[in-house]
Amino acid sequence: MSDDNGLPLSGVRVVEFTHMVMGPTCGMILADLGAEVIKIEPPGGDKTRKLPGLGIGFFRTFNRNKKSVVLDIQTSEGQATARELIAQCDVVLENFRPGLMDQFGLGYAELSPIFPRLIYVSHKGFLPGPYEKRLALDEVVQMMGGLSYMTGPAGRPLRAGTSVNDIMGGMFGAIGVLAALRERDRTGRGQEVQSALFENCVFLCAQHMQQFAMTKVPPPPMPSRVSSWSVYDVFTLAQGEQLFIGAVSDKQFVALCNVLAHPELARRPEYASNASRVEARPQLLADLSEILEHIRADELVPMLESAGVPYAPIVRPDQLFDDPHLRQSGGLVPMQTDDGGTTDVVLLPLTMGGRRPGVRQPLARIGEHTREILSRLKSR
Repeated sequence: MSDDNGLPLSGVRVVEFTHMVMGPTCGMILADLGAEVIKIEPPGGDKTRKLPGLGIGFFRTFNRNKKSVVLDIQTSEGQATARELIAQCDVVLENFRPGLMDQFGLGYAELSPIFPRLIYVSHKGFLPGPYEKRLALDEVVQMMGGLSYMTGPAGRPLRAGTSVNDIMGGMFGAIGVLAALRERDRTGRGQEVQSALFENCVFLCAQHMQQFAMTKVPPPPMPSRVSSWSVYDVFTLAQGEQLFIGAVSDKQFVALCNVLAHPELARRPEYASNASRVEARPQLLADLSEILEHIRADELVPMLESAGVPYAPIVRPDQLFDDPHLRQSGGLVPMQTDDGGTTDVVLLPLTMGGRRPGVRQPLARIGEHTREILSRLKSR
């Protein structure tokens, strides 16, 4: 077992057969919480390390605090070594295509009789059912799980701008591990945990399913929605700057009108309540837009903040490196990369006892820990 690091999962040992985002996210969460996570990479390293374009940041983002072991599990020798390593672990993570780990003799059905305390987590496209053999991608399940329909304008389904289902699928896998560890404390037995992209996406859209169940009206895509609030939109300010403003109560609407130096708007009968403002929303938004287009964001933001009116600038991901809250709250910390450089990484979005689980070691180089880990095996 790993040395005590003072974190909740200290002493838990995990072996991870994963790539891309979903499985690595699960492993990273467990590693951040203190588990010793051993990432198995094929000869030459995980191909995720070398993805171009929008995938270039995957490996750095989802593989911190792990150890790297190179092992060719397509060979009988590699499979035998993998089983020896699994014998020393509490948890196995995998996210390969359905049936591949079974072909290697490393599936749950073969391992569980030998290692009854083992917790085995499979990250798949679909849970058991008619779709379970299909291959899936985040974009595939966003299309078939309702998310792309709700995100894009009518007739133009649009995937979310990040790997929401892969990341949340890894989160649910980690939740399953925590629950299985707790149950093993009671029963002495492990179990198989499955997390899947499609079911995850449907869970994200469940509120809109219930919206239909209650109204019998199919929910419109978000760009075509009938908002529950009158002021809940992005406005263009002076110099072309954009700002989201959401005044979701009568008190906030009055405060917004006062901030804009137009208190008379709040006294107009058609703007007297949220319900009446929703009915008159096109005219209200036009009135507000005419006022806001002459105000600079740096003038408006402090006044909205002081008045308690919700607002948000439209921020690109690259600008978050300079976000003062992330900086001062400790949500961004440096990590040494596998090439010897340094980058700032985003920590788990939680505190435990006032502390943020952070970076404990440099990002592993390919096979950096192979000798250390395999030397522990009894037969070596």
